[in-house]
Amino acid sequence: MTIQQASQLIRARAVSPVELTRDCLSRIESLNPKLNAFITVMADTAMADAVRAEQEIQNGRWRGPLHGVPIGLKDLIDTAGVLTTAASALLKNNIPAQDAEIVQRLRSAGAIIIGKQNLHEFAYGGSSLVSCFGPVRNAWNDDHIAGGSSGGSATAVAAGMCYAAIGTDTAGSIREPAAACGIVGIKPTYGRVSMRGVIPLAISLDHVGPLTTCVSDAAILLQAVAGYDPLDPTTLDVPVEDYAATLASPNGELRVGVPRKFFYEDLNTEVATAVEAALRQLSGLVREIREVTLDVPTDRSLQAAESYAYHAEHVTSTPDLYQPETLRRIRSGEGIGAEAVSKLRDEIREIRRHTGELFREVDVLVTPTTPVPPPSIAELSRHPDNLRPAELVLLRNTRPFNVWGLPAISVPCGFTSTGLPIGLQIAGPHWSEPMILSAAYAYEQQTEWHRRKPPLFS
Repeated sequence: MTIQQASQLIRARAVSPVELTRDCLSRIESLNPKLNAFITVMADTAMADAVRAEQEIQNGRWRGPLHGVPIGLKDLIDTAGVLTTAASALLKNNIPAQDAEIVQRLRSAGAIIIGKQNLHEFAYGGSSLVSCFGPVRNAWNDDHIAGGSSGGSATAVAAGMCYAAIGTDTAGSIREPAAACGIVGIKPTYGRVSMRGVIPLAISLDHVGPLTTCVSDAAILLQAVAGYDPLDPTTLDVPVEDYAATLASPNGELRVGVPRKFFYEDLNTEVATAVEAALRQLSGLVREIREVTLDVPTDRSLQAAESYAYHAEHVTSTPDLYQPETLRRIRSGEGIGAEAVSKLRDEIREIRRHTGELFREVDVLVTPTTPVPPPSIAELSRHPDNLRPAELVLLRNTRPFNVWGLPAISVPCGFTSTGLPIGLQIAGPHWSEPMILSAAYAYEQQTEWHRRKPPLFS
């Protein structure tokens, strides 16, 4: 079921939050040994919260569409009294005293937090292979990566181990694994969702957002976590629209931009075929589709510098607690001084001030989410020197939207001949979440890709 379907049944008392939670815990017990999606399963507290939710709903205190629905969290989001490890031995005993702001909002909405999900260590990678808890595997084919860094969250949603998850995205870490696992992932506008209580990778580029099985669920989950947080200086006090209510808004007048230079270059043949088919499908839903040319930012210095700044003390004192590849990546930012970082931050602010120019002739941009399908784990493990280059290819089309700070969503748009998912990315101007959700929903309703389930469901 989708969140929307489950919520209707819960409210009608046709199904219980206890039943939903017990079913998810059963699937985790069965599938986690194969997929390695969860680091910590919060079985006891989840069941207690489910019982409480059931009682509240029976007493007429329904909190909304997430009430009684099991949700997973990427394990770099703080949970009071529960391990938050960032998939690193450095934090193997880290138990926060307070929930992250987004967890507080989810609990207020009545969501059941079912567990903490595996990821690429400290979110510094696009494969979820580098983790002190072992690699995450793809629910569609466990010989392949689930993408990253929110790989555990994406594969858990695809496998039905939870109804949705919250991930983070610094260069594509929500959208890329969403594409790899055949689900929906949305990165909202920079500053739309609070990062307070979330372990950072690069504070100028980090975003928090939902991973779900369909667009309507993404709207529901984003609604719950979006909004100004006065204690987080990265958030902005911009009103939050009713995302679910705007899903069915007419799209017939939308102008779609297709930036073939950069975003459509060197595509895997099957990815190219699927995306071209998606564009033909979209052409019947919008006013026009036209090619556009964009000046795409590709420098990664700010991410490297901010990552090193956060980890500098531990890199010096306890380097052995990092996975070697993570340590190498963090140290790549060591030589970037404070003056250079200040200049890089000024540059990104200037870039974001001018993003409106990207949309002078179009309303949204459409690209492949990733240029290639998810590689096999054996292929990347056999040639470890190729891991980072392979990840950079996977993140090529998503990274620019983090620099721009623009909202972007990935939706399923096809499969390879071997059954691996392919994603379509739709992006819009700052604060245009309603528009990109509506466009993604219109496309989704014309296709069946999101209805397909991994073989493990059979």
